[in-house]
Amino acid sequence: MAYISHVFSITDEDIMRDSYSSDNRPPFKEIALAISLLVFGVIGIVLGIFMAGNHVGGDSVRGLFFTILGGILFIPGFYYTRIAYYAWKGYKGFSFSNIPPV
Repeated sequence: MAYISHVFSITDEDIMRDSYSSDNRPPFKEIALAISLLVFGVIGIVLGIFMAGNHVGGDSVRGLFFTILGGILFIPGFYYTRIAYYAWKGYKGFSFSNIPPV
């Protein structure tokens, strides 16, 4: 039989005790940031597609730039807005503590 040392092991109780927060209040600043990223991302994608299709500004490269920038803003905005919505609705596995502080 091999000897297994549990001196440096981390148990589930250690993780839950340190990271559990007793109040599950919504973090308003973080949710506002997520919603603004989502809105500006959608605006950037729509404007970028419009600019690329109609050659606004002389060429379609600027439209492509706005589309990429909108996508970069949209992805984290959608992700954290979804977590906040599911935590607000009370779905299992989602909580406001999953949203990182700003």
